[in-house]
Amino acid sequence: MSHVGGHTEFLQAVDSPTAWRAAVLLLVCLQLHRPSPVHAAVTSSRGSYRAGGCICAADIFSCTTLTLRHVPGEMPVSTVTLDLSHNHITQLEDGAFQGLLQLETLRLAHNQLTAIMPGAFRNSSGAQLRNMDLSSNHLCVLEEHYFQELSGLEELLLFNNRISRVEGRPLAGLTNLRKAYLSHNRLTDFPFFSIQKHSHPHLSLLDLSSNRLSKLPLEDILALPHSLQKGLYLHNNSLWCECPMYSLFRSWEQQEFESLLFFRQEHVCLVYGNPRGTVRFLQHGRYLEKCNLSAVTQKRSVTVTAGKALLLHCATTLSGHAITFLWVSPSLESVLPPGNNGSLKMFSNGSLEIMAAREKDTGIYWCLAEDRQHHRNDTWEVNVTVLADSNDPQEPFNTGFTTLLGCVVSLVLVLMYLYLTPCRCPPCLKAPPPATATPSLGNEAGAGSAQSSILTPTPPASTEGPGRKVIPKLYGR
Repeated sequence: MSHVGGHTEFLQAVDSPTAWRAAVLLLVCLQLHRPSPVHAAVTSSRGSYRAGGCICAADIFSCTTLTLRHVPGEMPVSTVTLDLSHNHITQLEDGAFQGLLQLETLRLAHNQLTAIMPGAFRNSSGAQLRNMDLSSNHLCVLEEHYFQELSGLEELLLFNNRISRVEGRPLAGLTNLRKAYLSHNRLTDFPFFSIQKHSHPHLSLLDLSSNRLSKLPLEDILALPHSLQKGLYLHNNSLWCECPMYSLFRSWEQQEFESLLFFRQEHVCLVYGNPRGTVRFLQHGRYLEKCNLSAVTQKRSVTVTAGKALLLHCATTLSGHAITFLWVSPSLESVLPPGNNGSLKMFSNGSLEIMAAREKDTGIYWCLAEDRQHHRNDTWEVNVTVLADSNDPQEPFNTGFTTLLGCVVSLVLVLMYLYLTPCRCPPCLKAPPPATATPSLGNEAGAGSAQSSILTPTPPASTEGPGRKVIPKLYGR
């Protein structure tokens, strides 16, 4: 009975309102003091640790594969690399990265991003951000304000999204941009006109492959810097099979652009825009063989033997009946149809013929094609090298050979002079001196006196009196 009574008293104590209030208050306090995963990761004092799924290692903060729906509110201010990939983040809110003044790399790949709100990068590193990965998300429109605050961005990854439209000039403020990847989207056009040499001086790669581009604005593409044309990837699109498009890619292929060399099989076009009529036009160009590609197949550097004829084509992407051509020779001579009535002949289609090449015809030939109706022009250069005919019997003697022969002969003569013993000739007989008369005794005495006077030194002046000298005594035989 005592046991039953004690149990009854315990139930009565639990059922009291005061006990219930105390229990609820205790649970609330425990919940408030429970740290969030991100807060636990930030406030921990260890150098490299894992708490709640986030990892902080020196200047790297990684919260991958945590099913996050928003950017964490608290992150280390020393973060340089932030990895939030493989989550469920749907948009970047205003001030999402506030306080991250040292952020340089941001990875948001494999999320569900649909929009970037204005001011998302406000009060953050901004111009210091170098690399941003937004690939494999759900972006549908590339709006103009997305990257306005990221002037220092160098690499932008936007591939594998759902982008079908580009509004305005979203890349206009990215003056330091070097590489932009927009492949595997749904783009039907792209504002090539917004990219110029002065606005994007460092941009060397623009990947627009695997989209839905049907026609290319050739004028805007040809106006791009040459360094960007080399890094422009346009394969696996829905391009229509047209001669201007074909000419453009053929000219890039001749210049050995990597985008053509590495993805040659992936360059396709649609016959009359029909998806069933797909042609790999760089491998099988029979459908486009009717295009006037004589200019396109022209190489930039050709050689010809002296005396032979050479035909140069003005490679241009312009087409129409209002195209005029002008050639300038290495001697700065302007050539128009029908030619200069001498060594150069020009045709109405822009081709230039060197009728009999000479060595002085070597140099760069410059062609200008102008479409006055649409106010467009294009240029082309060909470097011509004229080789001497080795079978020409009238070829002058080789100057180098004559110089070498002269050096050898001179060396042989010097060696002969130094080392060959000269011939010994018999001694020459000297003529006898002429006979002279026997001198007299007086003459001998005079001669002896003169000789003795020469051999006898002159004594110093005497001090016996002023101006007095001692006359030396002459000794005769």
